[in-house]
Amino acid sequence: MKTAEIRNAFLKYFERQNHELVASSSLIPANDPTLLFTNAGMVPFKDVFLGNENCNYVRATSSQRCVRAGGKHNDLENVGYTARHHTFFEMLGNFSFGDYFKRDAIRLAWQFLTEELQLPKERLWITVHESDDEAASIWLDEIGVSPDRFSRLGEDNFWQMADTGPCGPCSEIFYDHGEDIPGGPPGSHNDELDRYIEIWNLVFMQYDRKADGTMEPLPKPSIDTGMGLERITAVMQGVHNNYDIDLFQALLKAAAKATGTSDLENKSLRVIADHIRSCSFLIVDGVLPSNEGRGYVLRRIIRRAIRHGNQLGQNQPFFHDLVSDLVDIMGDAYPELIGARAHVEEVLLKEERQFEKTLDKGMSLLSSVLSELEGDVISGDVVFALYDTYGFPVDLTNDIAREKGLSLDMLGYEKSMAAQRKRARAAGKFNTDYIQQLKLDGETDFTGYDSTLGEGNVIALILRGELVDRVSEGDEATIVLNSTSFYAESGGQTGDHGCLRADSSEFKVKDCQKKDLHFLHIGTVVSGSIDVGQKLYSLVDASDRLATGLNHSATHLLHAALRQTLGEHVMQKGSLVDSRRLRFDFSHTEGISPEQRKSIEGVINAEIRRNTVVKIDICDMKTAQNKGAMSLFGEKYGNEVRMLTIGDSFSVELCGGTHALSTGDIGLFKIVSEIGIAAGIRRIEAVTGEQALTYVNKLEYDLEAVCHTLKASPDNIAQKVTALLLESKELEKQNARLKGKMANLAGVELLSAAKEIKGIQVLSAIIDGIDPKTLRDTVDQLKYKLGKSVVILAAIDKDKIFLVSGITQDISRQIHAGDLMGFVASQLDGKGGGRHDMAQGGGTNIKALPEAVNSVFGWVEEKLNS
Repeated sequence: MKTAEIRNAFLKYFERQNHELVASSSLIPANDPTLLFTNAGMVPFKDVFLGNENCNYVRATSSQRCVRAGGKHNDLENVGYTARHHTFFEMLGNFSFGDYFKRDAIRLAWQFLTEELQLPKERLWITVHESDDEAASIWLDEIGVSPDRFSRLGEDNFWQMADTGPCGPCSEIFYDHGEDIPGGPPGSHNDELDRYIEIWNLVFMQYDRKADGTMEPLPKPSIDTGMGLERITAVMQGVHNNYDIDLFQALLKAAAKATGTSDLENKSLRVIADHIRSCSFLIVDGVLPSNEGRGYVLRRIIRRAIRHGNQLGQNQPFFHDLVSDLVDIMGDAYPELIGARAHVEEVLLKEERQFEKTLDKGMSLLSSVLSELEGDVISGDVVFALYDTYGFPVDLTNDIAREKGLSLDMLGYEKSMAAQRKRARAAGKFNTDYIQQLKLDGETDFTGYDSTLGEGNVIALILRGELVDRVSEGDEATIVLNSTSFYAESGGQTGDHGCLRADSSEFKVKDCQKKDLHFLHIGTVVSGSIDVGQKLYSLVDASDRLATGLNHSATHLLHAALRQTLGEHVMQKGSLVDSRRLRFDFSHTEGISPEQRKSIEGVINAEIRRNTVVKIDICDMKTAQNKGAMSLFGEKYGNEVRMLTIGDSFSVELCGGTHALSTGDIGLFKIVSEIGIAAGIRRIEAVTGEQALTYVNKLEYDLEAVCHTLKASPDNIAQKVTALLLESKELEKQNARLKGKMANLAGVELLSAAKEIKGIQVLSAIIDGIDPKTLRDTVDQLKYKLGKSVVILAAIDKDKIFLVSGITQDISRQIHAGDLMGFVASQLDGKGGGRHDMAQGGGTNIKALPEAVNSVFGWVEEKLNS
């Protein structure tokens, strides 16, 4: 079987088992900001498993495209050197959301492997968790797996989504490649060798792990399974290496042609063949090469592929040429790849041209270092220089080192590359860890509390991570002054914007960061040039600063109001304050009710109306503590601190940020959202002042529009909507009853349309005006009234066709309802499937429906004659 056939067989099998076929989601997780990429088949269903999202099905199946090339799950450096590591792979999976559990999950998996794929049972080895007697009994006593091919394992067979939340034991299915391959069975001392390969993992989510480590049974135990398509394809095609399957062989031949190489076993070809898949699909899903986050990972993968092409002697752009081959191989399964082909080729070609400019120089530098190397370790300084100057990611340098039997000084590299390796900072933020390498003298005096205008002398200029004496027009640089009016990001408050000016030069400041004792003005020289020692005037965007200060003061009011309303257990866990909004994270175990939300807003707005002075005192830490001052989350304090007091001790906190002069300046406080972001941590986002008025005006406009539509007033709109909803529900019930009666009447009329074929009543017809549920009920009623029978009914709703087929149990082994459904649906440009006695499907070709319905009689007669 080819890869595409195996994928299709898996999905069709689970469709017949009443699983909803769900298309692969994007490689960019939509519901998990903690994940860099979708790295498993269950990721798109995470919120369903957690109970945060409902779907209209309880069983699902998918072939999910996945990437493991960054973050916790990173296989990048192993790709090309092992038989089964890939940056991109497809994970086949079936899922149950509170429907079936262990028994059916095990049965379905075993049936698919041994019956659908016809794998020899004696080649399969089963593992369960050491505590899972239930799964063990199902495998040994019900499925009949030999105890000689069965193991109980420890933590390797226990799965959890995170430190807390859904978790449970799992059962893994291994394939035995035979005695000629070294390695022992799972759980043995040499089980890491390649004889026994895990092909399928069945996860039984049955517990909820609490923060204290205790586990409580889930009210709706669920199933999550995952089987690597490439692995099962290797098994089915009788090969031991994933790169020997048909899909990769085609890509290897394409890569060989593009690089002028004939050796298909070459590791560099494997790297290229693997990387074209991950790069292409990442670009399809909206990722572009960059120096941040996902874009940085994509750039690393592209450059690794280019370097391996270069190693094969290809010095011209070639990687983008492989996109057309990938489209030919995988375009049928993923049509979006076809539509994005030109875009993917353009992105890859641009990146190839950009990298080829520096590849030769970087390789030349590395060759020079290696020629003088004493020992077998490349220093961290060299690894850093390769990245910083030539864009060589560390894994690419590691590839080169491994090929020459060398290793890297990772400790030295990590010290030099700490900023790049800790890329959790938001995109666009300046990497201040360079300053530790540059060892700047002096410090920056902040004068911005009293004025947004200031002046200072340039004590350092930083360009591309290096200290320079001058920066000129167009340079993206960092300027360090001995004195500035710019506030540097800290305490959750973002850095100021504005400009630095001299008589003939200007520097636009897009951010200001703080590193140790220095303020770093990050931006672009828009005119002239700037030299070390030069005097510059600092001009902060005053309106932006004012709005930010109002929001910062509002966070202090919010903190106090939360403690007053919810309890003193509330503690700040983080914040973000800029000119447009404020975000506040705090400790609390439950969601805030609408009543509590209104109460919090009421407390804050009451304090705003009091228009009390925002008082700031400079004192020592002990004095501040004696006055009850609370410290700001994540902030460090010296002996002298800045204490902020709002109202009559309504809020007393330590804070180095900028603030309103009085609470009345804030104008209005309005909560926009409140959500949970982690166990015991909630987040509030809010707006103040003009932004709050804009938000309220929008709500009023929407309310007026609703009132106009429903012919109501703001005073009675709630009652009006409630009455309409009740009326709508009653009409829906009446409609359902009428449809049922119509279906019964239509059913009686249809009985006379049944034809007898070899003693079996066959009824195939179109029935108007009913929904899919009523259609199913009608099929059941007709089967009962006709006796030994085959029934298939169709209904049209707008531009869609719904189909239901039913077959009485006494003949369901002769005629399969799912096969009948597939026969009819295929004529209607649709699909369908189901059990022996009942199946569902649909289509869109309404013109073909009459002929498709009539074709059923001939199909049934042919089946009965065969």
